[in-house]
Amino acid sequence: MNAPDDDYDGDDYGDGYDSDLDEAGSEALVWQLLLLINPGDEESALQQFADYREALNEAGGETDEPIWLIKDAIDWKAGYYVDWKDSESFIDSINELAARWNLRIDWGTDDTADPEFLDGTDIPALMATAHDRLREHGYTLWTWNTGADSYAGWIALRRDDEGLQMLATALGIEARPGSDAF
Repeated sequence: MNAPDDDYDGDDYGDGYDSDLDEAGSEALVWQLLLLINPGDEESALQQFADYREALNEAGGETDEPIWLIKDAIDWKAGYYVDWKDSESFIDSINELAARWNLRIDWGTDDTADPEFLDGTDIPALMATAHDRLREHGYTLWTWNTGADSYAGWIALRRDDEGLQMLATALGIEARPGSDAF
């Protein structure tokens, strides 16, 4: 499996951004996004890109909303997608994603499965906690607008915030830091 044949092989969209990003093909943009949400793990990004391409082929080679194909390719590997009231799955998913960098989120309780704890919180509050804890270690928790009763997103390096925002916009994804849930 290879990355798309394109000139977009770096992840430095910060200061040098111009119309090149607008002209990039959607596969090149997806590839860059996968690199950003799999920092230091190109092998995982390649596997997820293969899964994305396979789903794209099954969809007839085109999609107006690549985020849904991306979601399926990264779920529980480099991204999360949970029902609006499933706080326990949100915690489990974020813990799984953070473990990729040997990080542990302090959720403010010793037992995140405790029904009393779960009943006293919601996903936006948990998302804000995870965002703050990850920022302490140089990462940003992101969320994207699902347009439904669910929450979804990924984690990327903090230094890539600007580039990730530009890529999401170029892909038509309404994304923002997890401290500000949709």
